Amino acid sequence: MFQNLSLQLFLLKMKDSQKDKFASIISVLPDSPGVYQFFNQLNEIIYVGKAKNLKKRVSSYFSKDRYENNKLKVLVSKIDRIEYIVVESESDAFLLENNFIKKHQPRYNILLKDDKTFPWICIKNETFPRVFYTRTVINDGSKYFGPYTSVYMVKVLLDLVKQLYPLRNCNLNLSEKNIKQNKFKSCLEYHIGNCKAPCIGLQSSENYLHSIDQIKQILKGDIHKLIIYLNELMQEQSLKFKFEEAQLIKNKIEVLEKYKSKSTIVNPSLTNVDVFSILDDKNSAYVNFLKVMDGIIVQAHTLEIKKKLDESVSDMLIMAIIEIRNRLSSESKEIIVPFQIDLELNHIKFTVPQKGDKKALLDLSERNLKYYRLEKQKKSEKKKEKHSSKRILEIIKKDLNLKSIPEHIECFDNSNIQGSNPVAACVVFKNAKPSIKDYRHYNIKTVDGPNDFASMEEVVFRRYKRLIDEGKSLPQLIVIDGGKGQLNAALKSLVKLELKESVSIIGIAKRLEEIFFPNDPVPLYLDKNSESLKVIQQIRNEAHRFGIKFHRNKRSGNFIKSELEDIPGIGEKTIEQILTKYKTIKKIRSLSQDELSSEIGRIKSKLLIEYFNNSKFI
Repeated sequence: MFQNLSLQLFLLKMKDSQKDKFASIISVLPDSPGVYQFFNQLNEIIYVGKAKNLKKRVSSYFSKDRYENNKLKVLVSKIDRIEYIVVESESDAFLLENNFIKKHQPRYNILLKDDKTFPWICIKNETFPRVFYTRTVINDGSKYFGPYTSVYMVKVLLDLVKQLYPLRNCNLNLSEKNIKQNKFKSCLEYHIGNCKAPCIGLQSSENYLHSIDQIKQILKGDIHKLIIYLNELMQEQSLKFKFEEAQLIKNKIEVLEKYKSKSTIVNPSLTNVDVFSILDDKNSAYVNFLKVMDGIIVQAHTLEIKKKLDESVSDMLIMAIIEIRNRLSSESKEIIVPFQIDLELNHIKFTVPQKGDKKALLDLSERNLKYYRLEKQKKSEKKKEKHSSKRILEIIKKDLNLKSIPEHIECFDNSNIQGSNPVAACVVFKNAKPSIKDYRHYNIKTVDGPNDFASMEEVVFRRYKRLIDEGKSLPQLIVIDGGKGQLNAALKSLVKLELKESVSIIGIAKRLEEIFFPNDPVPLYLDKNSESLKVIQQIRNEAHRFGIKFHRNKRSGNFIKSELEDIPGIGEKTIEQILTKYKTIKKIRSLSQDELSSEIGRIKSKLLIEYFNNSKFI
């Protein structure tokens, strides 16, 4: 407590001294919009900010009203020099601040997560431009559309373009000189109708670029205008009696209408609108952007902002709006936002909708943010879980002196009451977590009476004989619920199957939680708080629970013991299936072979009928 108090006093004194140090600079700062930069003693930019009024904004850092913010106190204590740049307008200040942050990445500025890995659609800067998807934006004069949050959306758009316009996909240098010199030959794409062969002069540059202009309209979302243009062109072709050309144009219109109908989610009268929403989290904020053209969402993007100085939600939203509009070259004249923000842009209208189609769009944007954050949280939890599981498995390997990390562990437990209905259970853990779909239970078939050792030997043999026969993976560790006797019984089966050297096996006795190893009379006692012991106990308890449940079900009649279990070729699942449907053996016996075949198949029904006919079964 006293340390914190002394730190607070130190920072307050530091702040007062800093205020005195920069008083002369603050006094001459202009009352104009601009960008300011704070430098430390190493001449590094540690913070960049924008302001409507440079004098008021910079002086606020040294105001007593802001003493409660510890992060700001630390920032101010490190300022060694202040520089500023005056600009014409607040929007210019936003752009300049954004550029400085990208370039210098100051320690105390919020970080905008880059999206270089998102897919874009590129129209290449070349004589006959190719249209393709890429994750790398190159400043070579090419036109990029995006970024898109879904590769699927990119493929949908490219498929639409391919349906409408035959374009080249080769990377040949189709210069006018090369084409005139007949340097190329037409390829398969021309012969199957996917390209008009500009490489051999069968398509002019003007005709090709006309298609590219229409593709740009589609990618910008101006589908409505394109459809109007194509309708006019179709009418012109019809009046000239060029019906084949008119039909081709009509086909394009139908494809565009179909695409538009699938994409329209709001009123088509909403043209060229940007939608922004923000979700504030503890250390980050998320901003979602939707671009709407003619009622169609043509772009969607989510930006993550890493906080540094407890920035306000309003400031973070403003920065994201400037960044995204600048990055995507948006020219929308209306921006829908969730609340009023202190931002003025030339000829731009900000709208805070309360109801109607615009509110529905804002709600959609906010819903996207919630899903985005939930997805991030799930990924983070999985990553932590994976890291935690790996760490625990490393500890188990070390504590039990195993040959390999036990990513796959199986545990066996026997269950019977005074020798009746003996059963066994096998539970499976993968990466230290239960793999319920791999759990198995067993009826003891070869052992008479309450003999835990023989039962364990039978079940372990059956389990791994089957895994070997089916070519499935074996566990790295087997846990036996019991002491030396059960462990040795299980070990006999591993020896028969020649698995003793390849699979590790231990036994855990309930009374003192001793860990027994094969051929070692001295048990291992793990610390009660050991993570290894806790995992082994969890596996053992789960096997016990699973076995007891099966035993209770069996005794309660859910799995009826019958002579049917003695029929070769009739397994537990078949018996359970027919008893669940027909309830009694008497009813099953009265069925014809055809009736049984419809339920369990021809071969099994034949086995049942033969058994009924050859036995005294009633």
